[in-house]
Amino acid sequence: MNRLKQLVLLPILVLALYGIFYYVEKSSANQYSNTEVQNFIYKSSTIEPLEVPSDLDRRKAFLGRELFSDKRLSKGNQVSCHSCHSFEIGGADGRQFSVGVDGKLGIVNAPTVFNSAKNFKQFWNGREEDLFGQIDGPIHDPREMGTTWDEIVEKLKADQMMVLLFNEIFDAEISKDRIIGALVEFETALVTEDSPFDLFLKGDHDALTESQIAGFRKFETYGCVACHQGQNIGGNMFLSMGVAFNYFAERGGYFESDVGRFVVTGQEHDRHVFKVPSLRNVQLTAPYFHDGSEPSLENAVRKMARYQLGRKLPKEDIKDITEFLKSLTGKKPKILSEAYESVKK
Repeated sequence: MNRLKQLVLLPILVLALYGIFYYVEKSSANQYSNTEVQNFIYKSSTIEPLEVPSDLDRRKAFLGRELFSDKRLSKGNQVSCHSCHSFEIGGADGRQFSVGVDGKLGIVNAPTVFNSAKNFKQFWNGREEDLFGQIDGPIHDPREMGTTWDEIVEKLKADQMMVLLFNEIFDAEISKDRIIGALVEFETALVTEDSPFDLFLKGDHDALTESQIAGFRKFETYGCVACHQGQNIGGNMFLSMGVAFNYFAERGGYFESDVGRFVVTGQEHDRHVFKVPSLRNVQLTAPYFHDGSEPSLENAVRKMARYQLGRKLPKEDIKDITEFLKSLTGKKPKILSEAYESVKK
C-alpha cells in the first residue's frame, strides 16, 4: 500500500507545488524580452541539458557500433539491433510493434535507444536495472532476435576481422561479456546533444520560437514536469497509465504488455504501471505509448492531459506544448559519424 500511495501521491504533490509557485501566462510570450524569458526558464526549469559522458571508451564504442548493426546477433542472421532502433528516426522504428526473426511481431512499442543509458531502469516495465541486463532480453526473445550467446560467439569467431578487433580493443578473445560491454559503451554514447531547448538553457536566447517558449511555460504550469524532468525529461520514475481516467477501458481491446510492472512484481498495485518515457526526440519516435496506439504527437499530448492530469486543454495550448516538444529534438550522436582510428600496426 505504501508503494501505491507513493505512485498516486507523488505526481499530485508535485502538481500542487507547481500550482503554488507558477502562474500560467494566458497572454503570448512575446510581451517579455528574450532575456527575461530565458532567465525565467533557466531558474524554474527542472530539465537539464544533455551531455556525452566524458569517460567513454571510444574504441569500445566503435566496436559496439559495428555489432549494433550486425545481423549475426540474431537467429539465421535476419535482424540486427538497428532493425528496431533506427538512427534515422530517433532511435526507434516507426512501427506499432517491431518485426523480429521469422517475421514475428513484438508485444510492446520499441522505445528509442537514444539517451537510453540515462534511464533509471530499462524496458517499459522496468524489469532490468541497466543496459547490461537489457541486452539479454532481445537476444533470447523468440519474437525479437531469437538466438543464444553461444551461437553469436561462434559466428563472430569465424570472422577474422572481428577476432582482430576484439584482440585489439579488449586484448582478449570474443566472449558474451565483451560483446555486451561493447554494445553498452556504444549505446551510452548515443546522446543527442544541443537540442534547441538545451541551447536555450545554455544561453542562446534565439534558439526557441515564441510558441515553443509559451509551450514550455504551459508544460511546467499544467504539471507535465511532475513526471517529465531531469536530463532525459522522463525515464526516472514509474507511474500508472491512467491516473485521472481509465485509459484501458476507453481505448478498448487488450495487449499483452498492458499489465506493465505487474509482470515483474506480481503486485496488483503495479498493474498498468510503466516507466515514464523520455521526451527527448519525441517528435521523431511516433507512434506513442507502450501500445504504439497513437501516431499523432498532438493527440498524444491531448490524451496525456486527459488520462494523467484530468485536464481538457485548449487547442492553442496543445499546439504550443507540441511545439515545445519539437524543441527537444537533438543532434544525431557524434559516435554515428566519427571514424574509428585503429591502433594496429
